[in-house]
Amino acid sequence: MTDRTTYVTVPGLRVRGWNDAMIGELLGQADVQGRDPRRWSPAPVRLYLLARVEAVERTPEFLHAASVAGRGSAATGAGAERRRRAVLAAIRAEPIEVPRLPAAELERRAVRHRHLLGARGPGGITAGAMVRWQVGYLRQALARYETLLDGLYGDTGRAEAERLLRRRLYEAIAAAYPGLAHECRRRTEAER
Repeated sequence: MTDRTTYVTVPGLRVRGWNDAMIGELLGQADVQGRDPRRWSPAPVRLYLLARVEAVERTPEFLHAASVAGRGSAATGAGAERRRRAVLAAIRAEPIEVPRLPAAELERRAVRHRHLLGARGPGGITAGAMVRWQVGYLRQALARYETLLDGLYGDTGRAEAERLLRRRLYEAIAAAYPGLAHECRRRTEAER
């Protein structure tokens, strides 16, 4: 059995500041390959001797590669931040056009939308339920604005942009239909 304390795995190398290109270029082939006894995976676990890793980390080639990799990740982060700011600005500037429908037509479409979603409720429709359905229908009718979020991913502020967009959409619905304003406020506060 291999003594794992003298070896470093690929995830361990990443924690130490290595990336895949640096591993392939500076370390080359793994010293030991085997299976991870803790999980089933067809890919072998690559292990590198800790002494060899530490020796390479002291070389000028490693220091140069690490500095170049650091600049690349900083540039990537700056680009993501620019995208985030641009998307937030676009969401703030985009005019939201809510479809203006007569009350009876909005009610009919909201009920139809609710039934298309497969929701079936016992008995009649309460006034509170109808308001919720109308806001839900209008929110779905405005789904095209979600394309403003394109280009944002997990850590680049997507959640913040989604919250801003939802808030703007609910504000636009409330402005177009004052009778739905309370439900729009409730949904905005619930999503915080």
